[in-house]
Amino acid sequence: MLRQSLSKITKPVLSRALATEATFDLPECALHKFDIDLPKQATLTRDDGLKYYHDMAVIRRMETSANALYKAKEIRGFLHLYSGQEAVCVGMEAAITPADSIITAYRDHGWAYTRGVSAAAILAELTGRSGGCQKGKGGSMHMYTETLFGGNGIVGAQVPVGAGIAFAHKYKNDNGVCVSLYGDGAANQGQIFEAFNLASLHKAPCMFTCENNHYGMGTSDVRAAANPHYYTRGDAVPGIKIDGMNVLAVRDFTKAVTDWMRAGNGPVVAEVETYRYYGHSMSDPGTSYRTRDEVQAVRKTKDPILMLKGYMIEGELATEAEIKEIDNEARVIVDEATNFAKTSPELETHEMFNTIYRDMDGTRVRGADSLTYGIHSP
Repeated sequence: MLRQSLSKITKPVLSRALATEATFDLPECALHKFDIDLPKQATLTRDDGLKYYHDMAVIRRMETSANALYKAKEIRGFLHLYSGQEAVCVGMEAAITPADSIITAYRDHGWAYTRGVSAAAILAELTGRSGGCQKGKGGSMHMYTETLFGGNGIVGAQVPVGAGIAFAHKYKNDNGVCVSLYGDGAANQGQIFEAFNLASLHKAPCMFTCENNHYGMGTSDVRAAANPHYYTRGDAVPGIKIDGMNVLAVRDFTKAVTDWMRAGNGPVVAEVETYRYYGHSMSDPGTSYRTRDEVQAVRKTKDPILMLKGYMIEGELATEAEIKEIDNEARVIVDEATNFAKTSPELETHEMFNTIYRDMDGTRVRGADSLTYGIHSP
């Protein structure tokens, strides 16, 4: 289903016998109507490798903590975990700029983290506390920053919005791009094809990205789609398929695609092949439509964190002790974030009337009935 992707080639060496960087072969990408020059090798610096590992380790532990908080009934409602897919958000974030835009579906915790939201603010948002990144009002599926437009709960609905955000970048001539993400379960939505068409007509710089984790809820991609090669489904829109378990492949191929879009060439449909370890949501044990052996096989042979660790060690970019130290640091960060998520104050009642629109402080806001009003304040 997924494949190992890199093999070490070269490594300039530090005086203390650790390399400053290492060069690896990249896998070939499947392309659809796409005339683009893709890199054949990836260079990983020691600093970048340590950062990627740190970010993926924190996201993994954060999701594990969220799982435990949900089972302890500290988190209510819907919860969709990102464990197994960390290389996608970390790799794509490394390829774009902070001024670029991202919009995704409801499996958004990792994207919030890579866009700069702390683990504490993410977990507190999940527990509905005032210290959450949306003051506890958004919950799992609705996390935002100035350049992260959600976290969206309606299947596929974010994709045409992403096309509009990309068009705004073009309209403003700011050289920005939008990464508009959706899952294989949403890939058959009609509005997605409408978005492809409009973005292509207007040459909007949108990287339509299908995070194909192979299961839309409990249905495998090959049972749900007559054509499960999602990168080909843009018709006239060029497509590319990327190994989403490999952070370097995600990074370098995303960089090539976004550079191509910044040159004024229009949108691209990308399929990033990945895998989720948990069920679709917390109500899904994830074992009725796939075997435990399948999940364990991916964990053992394709895990994105273990894969990067292997390259770091093989490339002599880090020692086992340094990797262990990062793991311990991630544990401390998430343990502290978990405690914050449990102890941050709940939202005060008057906050129900705030954070509705910009520039409306002092405005009278109606409540749930005609007798209840509040005043919008900062």
